Amino acid sequence: MTESPMSQSTYTIGRHLMEQQKSFAGSTGHFTSLMWDLTIAFKVISTEVNKAGLVDVLGLTGETNVHGEGVKKLDIFAHDTIFKCMDHGGHLCLMASEESPDILPIPAKFEKGEYILLFDPLDGSSNIDVNVSVGSIFSILRKKSEGPDGRLEDCLQPGTEQVAAGYVVYGSSTMLVYTSGEGVHGFTLDPSIGEFLLSHPNMKIPERGSVYSINEGNHDHWDERTQEYIQSLKNSRDGNKPYSLRYIGSLVADFHRNLLQGGIFLYPANYQDPDNPRPKLRLLYEANPLAFIVEQAGGQASTGHERIMEIQPTSLHQKIPLIIGSGKDVEAYETSLQGVITPNTSQ
Repeated sequence: MTESPMSQSTYTIGRHLMEQQKSFAGSTGHFTSLMWDLTIAFKVISTEVNKAGLVDVLGLTGETNVHGEGVKKLDIFAHDTIFKCMDHGGHLCLMASEESPDILPIPAKFEKGEYILLFDPLDGSSNIDVNVSVGSIFSILRKKSEGPDGRLEDCLQPGTEQVAAGYVVYGSSTMLVYTSGEGVHGFTLDPSIGEFLLSHPNMKIPERGSVYSINEGNHDHWDERTQEYIQSLKNSRDGNKPYSLRYIGSLVADFHRNLLQGGIFLYPANYQDPDNPRPKLRLLYEANPLAFIVEQAGGQASTGHERIMEIQPTSLHQKIPLIIGSGKDVEAYETSLQGVITPNTSQ
């Protein structure tokens, strides 16, 4: 009698990580342990998010972050939780957070490792007070500098150098999606046993979608060709139905939907003013990790003019335009921009 394959309902992320570790000759187990520590942080954050209406974690702290945005109480909780879960494992030499203006060294009393963790602790936190899905995003790099302590230059690596990337969406269920360059896999948290279980193996994004995600309130700041492109999505084409607008305003939630169902997410620059394009999304904490995931799933990520993953970062909190999703949809947008002056987005 042949042994039946393991059911997805019993295939934990720990088992998945161990199986992947076996496929890499000379693996030390540090990456596996690093990812395991991260899952603990995400479980803690998920629990707190689910209690948000019952305990005093809603609202603003009264402070602003490096981007001039009001800081939510849950932003700080998520940031502190990830840092405290990751600072002592001996796997990292450095961290950087979207909520912190500077790099985050590992405390001197702890052992240092060879990896760097970049993270957005709570993406979409402006929506938490109205019970809309939010998320966490992370990117993992290898240290390039000499010595035990990481440096700023270790964070400023192009997306092609990422070892792994992923996100967690805290919604009707908590789901972790990640890639280490061997496909994209999704795990759903089973709260009854406290484990992330494989629910979406080998995820693939459709090559073309039927939805677009964009903040149309910024319409007047787009260049004319972007306006025309969005209008073309609303028109029926060759007998096909027009695209539907689906915009949550939480990047993780919008991206997750499009990854599963196909579509395109756009946060374009202000091409009408190339010297002041006002991009919003962060290259290191948002664009690069999601670009790694979407490419591994068969999609594309672009600024409209260049591949996200090939951009050389110039600063810790650099912001760029982000066009991401189904490959043919991203290509159609890039084609629509041909001839438009490339804006200066190195800010």
